[in-house]
Amino acid sequence: MSKYEAVVVFSAAGTEEATQGLVEKFKALIEANGTLESVDEWGKRRLAYEINDEAEGYYVVFNFDCEPAFPAEFERIAGITDGVLRSLVVKN
Repeated sequence: MSKYEAVVVFSAAGTEEATQGLVEKFKALIEANGTLESVDEWGKRRLAYEINDEAEGYYVVFNFDCEPAFPAEFERIAGITDGVLRSLVVKN
């Protein structure tokens, strides 16, 4: 098992409950495939450039341990989930 860090930028255009629902969805996904170490919610921040005509995003950083195949699956799911503007997974 290796350590990874994922940064996910959620759309800030939706409701706060919808954003928290997405955060919980990704927490559950990580816990089902590895060990979630920490979740750091940075909150709403201004984006460096507009993504899908949105100027703000809700940033969340996940630190976790998992098998090497899971980060690609995490990126795939993040890419097809409505409400996710960007995501990045890096190995620590």
